[in-house]
Amino acid sequence: MLQIAKILKSNGTDGGLLIGVRDIEVGQIDPQEPVFIEFDGLPVPFFIQDIQQRGTSKAVIHLNDIDCLQDAEEVVGRAIFIEGEWEEEEELDFTGWTLLDHGRRVGTVTGMEPIPGNLCLYVSPSSAGATGESLIPLHEDLILSVDPDSRTLDLDLPDGLL
Repeated sequence: MLQIAKILKSNGTDGGLLIGVRDIEVGQIDPQEPVFIEFDGLPVPFFIQDIQQRGTSKAVIHLNDIDCLQDAEEVVGRAIFIEGEWEEEEELDFTGWTLLDHGRRVGTVTGMEPIPGNLCLYVSPSSAGATGESLIPLHEDLILSVDPDSRTLDLDLPDGLL
């Protein structure tokens, strides 16, 4: 199951839902295919009756069996899923790259560890006298810049990580 949206709030009194769409455009949602909302840990299918785009990443959607304000309020805050899997993006191998923290040299990436849910980098320190490798999480929120030409990766590392 792929999460494609989150229900932000009810819209009107007829069961309309304002959703925030993520990782997909509103026009890519197939109204002929069911969407799923989890109840008690189980995905429950709903068919789209109507969907109207609102801005670039929001839409008002009407689903079967959600036809009043009370039903709509019950699902506010829940995620909307579709069946399928995201295509795997080709991962860049950062081995041999220079790791920076806000432009300051930290060390050289000596390897990568694909820990489920979070790719990590093994980094050898660049300071003379420093020993051992550090394991640094590589999360998109930490990346300041990636420069394949100079093979540098600049991160915003949390204080105390090194």
